[in-house]
Amino acid sequence: ELTVLGKAQEFFQICDLEGKGFVTRQDMQRLHPELPLSLEELEKVFVTLDADGNGSLTPKEFITGFSQFLLEQIALKNDMVQLSEGETACPVRYEETMTGDEDEEFQFSNFMDRLGAAKVLDDETDVKQLWLQLRKEEPHLLSNFEEFLVRIFSQLQEADNEKNELECALKKKIAAYDEEIQHLYEEMEQQIKKEKEQFLLKDSERFQSQSQELERKLLSKEQELEQLVQKQKRLEHQCTQLLSGKEETKVENTKLKLTNQELLRELERTSHELSLAQQQLQVLQEEASRLHEEKEMEVYRVTETLQREKSGLLKQLDFLR
Repeated sequence: ELTVLGKAQEFFQICDLEGKGFVTRQDMQRLHPELPLSLEELEKVFVTLDADGNGSLTPKEFITGFSQFLLEQIALKNDMVQLSEGETACPVRYEETMTGDEDEEFQFSNFMDRLGAAKVLDDETDVKQLWLQLRKEEPHLLSNFEEFLVRIFSQLQEADNEKNELECALKKKIAAYDEEIQHLYEEMEQQIKKEKEQFLLKDSERFQSQSQELERKLLSKEQELEQLVQKQKRLEHQCTQLLSGKEETKVENTKLKLTNQELLRELERTSHELSLAQQQLQVLQEEASRLHEEKEMEVYRVTETLQREKSGLLKQLDFLR
């Protein structure tokens, strides 16, 4: 166990050549030349050791977990040795029953599995033909070809991991940008709603004040008219009484006629002023209606402008995606 612990510490130093103090997925691939494990198997070991899923291993996590992994591999190897020793008494061994072609097929498949080629290549036919050709015709070049494949597949695996990390980072940035756009859109909606309410409140207060002032003037004119009408009725009643009674002097009769004419003129003047006041009220009501329509058009233009800005932001967001 002490030897395994020391070996795990040595492996950690191999992975952490930069002295970062932790090991990433790419760092784990540096153990490929040191261990009889494929890149895919090393990836599985890293996932197993990364219990918290943060994408990195501390020295404690790596050494403890990898020591346990090595001990399990040693135990498994011992079991396989014992099983192999128990099978030596068999008259026919598996290797002896395997033909030359089957042995080459098995070795090539095992080699490609260690490289993790299934993740990269859809068709291994060309690589297999070249491997078989070198094995038969140029066996001294086979090791160089295998080392070349190891480097190529290692670089491809690293590139795939980097691509996955970049895609994850891009998705996070897009999500953050979407959230920021949504926040800005909500703020714009709140601001427009607030300004719209203030605009409507000011217009409503102004029109209400003007309407109350006109109503007050109209009520005052109506009261004056009512007083004049009552005064005319009293004078007419007095005139009727005078005519039905004894004859008055011409001076008194003329005086009453002049008074009546003056009252009629006053009545006409008051009626004219009342008519003018009603016309002014109608003009103000039409102005209020026109301003209300303009206000609705302004609100519509502001809403339409917001929709265009929103559409532009959404197009920019789609373009960024």
